[in-house]
Amino acid sequence: MTRANLIVMLLCSIFTLNAQQKFPQEYFENPLNVPIVLAGSFGELRSNHFHSGLDIKTEQREGLEVKASAAGYISRINIQHYGYGKALYIQHANGYTTVYGHLQKLAPKFEEYLKQKQYAKESYEIELFPKPGELAVEQGELIAYSGNTGGSGGPHLHFEIRDGSQRPMNAQLFGFDIADTRKPLIEGLFAYSLDEDAHVNNSQERLRLPLIPLQDGSYTTREVQACGDIGFGINTVDQQNMAPNRNGVYKMQASVNGDTIFEVTFDKFSFAETRRLNQLIDYEYYQTNNNRIQKLFKNQNNPLSIYGDLKNEGKLNIQDSLDYQYTIKVTDFKGNETLVRIPIKGSFSENINKKVGNETPYLAKSTQSFSANANGIDVYIPAGALYDDTFLELTFDPTSFVVHKDEVPLQSNMTIGFDVTEYAPEDREKFFIARLSQYGRPNYSTTYKKGNRFSTATRTFGTYKLVADITPPKVSPVNFYDGKWISENETLKLKITDDLSGIESFRATVNGKFILMEYEYKNATLTHDFSDGVVTDTENDLKVIVTDNVGNSTTYTAKFFRK
Repeated sequence: MTRANLIVMLLCSIFTLNAQQKFPQEYFENPLNVPIVLAGSFGELRSNHFHSGLDIKTEQREGLEVKASAAGYISRINIQHYGYGKALYIQHANGYTTVYGHLQKLAPKFEEYLKQKQYAKESYEIELFPKPGELAVEQGELIAYSGNTGGSGGPHLHFEIRDGSQRPMNAQLFGFDIADTRKPLIEGLFAYSLDEDAHVNNSQERLRLPLIPLQDGSYTTREVQACGDIGFGINTVDQQNMAPNRNGVYKMQASVNGDTIFEVTFDKFSFAETRRLNQLIDYEYYQTNNNRIQKLFKNQNNPLSIYGDLKNEGKLNIQDSLDYQYTIKVTDFKGNETLVRIPIKGSFSENINKKVGNETPYLAKSTQSFSANANGIDVYIPAGALYDDTFLELTFDPTSFVVHKDEVPLQSNMTIGFDVTEYAPEDREKFFIARLSQYGRPNYSTTYKKGNRFSTATRTFGTYKLVADITPPKVSPVNFYDGKWISENETLKLKITDDLSGIESFRATVNGKFILMEYEYKNATLTHDFSDGVVTDTENDLKVIVTDNVGNSTTYTAKFFRK
């Protein structure tokens, strides 16, 4: 072997080693004392966002010990009613941050630190940024207990690894071993005509193609007749061992006659781009069928970083009388893969089912702002809010406004305004702007009131209406009643509900002293933990004030006794 060849081999070995060590493989450890079984995977498709971590099962219970995945210091504590609920962030010496969400409570020394800050602010919701080293942790140290707080749909630990720019990374890149011998599932295949002359099987509409399963676990279809620019989309999920959950896949690739033209890999993304998931999926189909088709081609104005090298944006230009073999490969993180092979025959047809147009007087262009008004109602959509030029369906009624259908996504807020001149000032206080559900139920949309104009900023098309709320919230005790001795109680629980505009705030005191109450919106309860040490008297006067989003307020009082 020549010296030159030896140098080349050594360089190749170094490059390969560097590639393998791009992410530290033994730096982080399992944050739980149970094997990692996933309820949700990284990059999984969620409502208006990609899932930013791993949802680790906690055996359908709360209270499992959560450990620091690596040594570092707690850099952030964020406690909120929704989202991650109770969450801890640990900064590590290698520049990465780990995140632990939906916690039941923090470890005792960190819980004490948190409670001091919450009582000082007199607020359950709080965001804290401890100084570097102030709350240092060792790898494997108890930091919290798993729970079901915030927007969690069941007990689990949400676990993330973020890079130095706070971009979520796929934690499986860091060597976590998750048992998975199952291939991804392909549950639907769809074809799209992407220009005005294109067609698939004599149609320009979205077309579902029946899948034919083969003995080796792959799929094929009958020969597709097509012409012009076309693309495909799939409905696909992955399942790991020991779990029935329908999680996201890791990689999707597509090739034509062996030449790769499309690739998506879920390694990392930024929070700034996560809402653009709506450009990856067929949003209209999802809204009408509650099922996500992932498009294997890239639309215009789509800056998602998850795409690999694309050819013609993943679109196929099918020529008359030519044959093509289109292959889709879907892969999970462990390398299990499922193939779909689609034979395509280029065949021009003049007798096709044309795509139905929906032209209206209101054309909103994606690169320009749009505004319209009538009957005291106005709408403004900023440039860039729409991904594509769209004919909008607008209906201006005196008290309600239909602004298109929620079948088109918005990247940023539009503004809707109502003129309320005709209402007396005292009546206006109880009005708010609501978005009506498909069943006609009003849902509060944050309403800004300035003079004779009410407005709301929203990223959802639909029907908006002025609604009056004159009913105050309801407050009722759960584990006590007025005049009861509750010496054995560890907590004090109440239920709070509001029938229309929703709960805006609450405040509780005992004998005039503020007490911390945790709000769990999923079961509408307020809970005070007596271990806080605020309630020390035998006879106690409880006062709870609950206010809804238009200012209706209820004051609940009761007396209880403790030894």
